Amino acid sequence: AQVTCMLALAARLARPNLSKVLRPTLLTHSFLPRASTRTYVRCMSTKRMAPTKIGTHDGSFHCDEALGCYLLRQTKQFAEAEIVRSRDPDTLSKCDIVIDVGAVYEPENNKFDHHQRGFDEIFGHGFVTKLSSAGLVYKHFGREIVANTLGLSSSDPIVEKIYLKVYKSFVEGVDGIDNGVDMYDTDAPAKYSENTNLSARVGKLNPPWNEDNSPATQMAQFTKAVALTGGEFDDAVKYYGLSWLPARKYVESAMDSAKEVHPSGEILKLPCYCPWKEHLFELEGERGTDPLPKYALYEDDKGNWRIQAIPLTPSSFENRKALPAAWRGVRDAALDELSGIEGCIFVHAAGFIGGNKTFE
Repeated sequence: AQVTCMLALAARLARPNLSKVLRPTLLTHSFLPRASTRTYVRCMSTKRMAPTKIGTHDGSFHCDEALGCYLLRQTKQFAEAEIVRSRDPDTLSKCDIVIDVGAVYEPENNKFDHHQRGFDEIFGHGFVTKLSSAGLVYKHFGREIVANTLGLSSSDPIVEKIYLKVYKSFVEGVDGIDNGVDMYDTDAPAKYSENTNLSARVGKLNPPWNEDNSPATQMAQFTKAVALTGGEFDDAVKYYGLSWLPARKYVESAMDSAKEVHPSGEILKLPCYCPWKEHLFELEGERGTDPLPKYALYEDDKGNWRIQAIPLTPSSFENRKALPAAWRGVRDAALDELSGIEGCIFVHAAGFIGGNKTFE
């Protein structure tokens, strides 16, 4: 009865192309009364477009493809994509994009593997670490993802700044670990183990060898890995875009007024606590700063003041000029007496930071 009704309606409207007349979107907006539309849509609900599919390998998973899958789902094209885990070529050929499997890197065909002989793709922009599947996805889709995450236009100059910063501070580490690239050019043995990085934590989500390793269990754990990597990626983008980048102007201001704080120009007074180290090193390089500042002063959240020795590099534990060895590990009145400075709170045992009740 519904089909008869539809054909009659089509004839009455003198629309010769019945396929267009019967298309649900047009019927919903143009031709049928509300009640008839609801009935017809229920009749046609089984005829849906095939979902977009992201293909990757099955079996043990790693941080790079978990992050790669998450990143793709942050794009307009793959936002609702289903993840298919398989090594079967026929299954993967039905996917709209394939990452970390297939031994082919052809971005024009949405194929993003990095395991094949001769692969040497890098991110560019001065970075030389060979890319994993995460880095490949980020290289091609990262600007869109950063813009979407920060709610910015893709043409906003902030997007390019954060795109590069997030690669350096987040994605490159995933690339390096997955490709077995050492962080340091040295054969010296490590002084301690570090097994808490993102790649290590993703690896621990794989089902144990002596427990259930069915495809369903693997997929459930892989879904957790996608969520883990994605959550940390989002946090990184938002941190660098919304917290880290706005601090740059405060570091610039402190550098501009350094000689007002101390004639040497080697003591910076920040107007507030903010992420300052990386900005300082970048600005020093851009400005050719000489002499280099040795200490940064800022007020903490309790209204006390901190003095922090500036490290040799942003991640170094060695400082340009540590606080005096005799003061290290001493607190309060004992530190007042030893230093001859009133209001002391502490100097850390490592000599990189200290506190006083007042700026003076």
